[in-house]
Amino acid sequence: MKIEELIALLSLERLEANLFRGQNQDIGSPSIFGGQVLAQAMAAASATVDGRSVHSLHSYFLRAGDKAKPVVYEVDRIRDGGTFATRRVVAIQNGKAIFTAAISYQLAEQGFNHQCDAPAAPPPETLESDQGYRVSLAHLLPEDQREFFARERPVELRPVAPEAFYSDKSGPPEQMLWMRAVGKMPDDPDLHQAVLAYASDFYLIGTSLKPHGVKFFTGEVRSASLDHAMWFHRPFRVDDWLLYVMDSPSASQARGLNSGKIFSRDGALVASCMQEGLIRSVTDKPA
Repeated sequence: MKIEELIALLSLERLEANLFRGQNQDIGSPSIFGGQVLAQAMAAASATVDGRSVHSLHSYFLRAGDKAKPVVYEVDRIRDGGTFATRRVVAIQNGKAIFTAAISYQLAEQGFNHQCDAPAAPPPETLESDQGYRVSLAHLLPEDQREFFARERPVELRPVAPEAFYSDKSGPPEQMLWMRAVGKMPDDPDLHQAVLAYASDFYLIGTSLKPHGVKFFTGEVRSASLDHAMWFHRPFRVDDWLLYVMDSPSASQARGLNSGKIFSRDGALVASCMQEGLIRSVTDKPA
């Protein structure tokens, strides 16, 4: 998928004042990519808000989406205050909710300012894209997942330590990569936020598997996003290089908790995210 195709995917059809319809891009995954639903829900909510930008969102993935059918997004305008506005979005297929999110917007304000430091990382120009690594490993996946794993993406990812990134050896629950939209994007802050939300869903769950020597392509684990939260701290452009720093503080009960911090190239912390995902061994069954 090219970045122009992703931008088109986020241009939803408006059916009513608070009702939108989005199409799907078949990227080879068994169901709709969670990052797509997350980004389209943001696009739907943002279409009902003027003069404010997203500062936080909290979402839940409820059911697997059918990529052969469009998704309807229903927006509830919960509150429009002097500074903040709140929207609730439900993504619907076949009359059932597959995803829900609460999204909060804020007018730009001045105030106290501090942040954690960005970790040291080699410049993105010295690293290779993950595309080559994914193509070389695709044969290890089940046949119905190979296309999804190896297909070109609208956001280029360059792992800082690619050998460890794709290794099935155990290691610390942390990883870093540079990411950037492949191509120039319009000067629309809402669109840049939506594309970053889309990209933030790549590899985040995998961080919680690293201590266990298990990767998605080994066929030993079933995984799915359960929820996703994001906070947007400072302005950014997703067509400039961003450093995505991930770690996992805990895994238990067949769930892995993963944290992400996203820095601009000059070291500004632009966004943070948290995601809990199902990471169930194929040999384990729910009690």
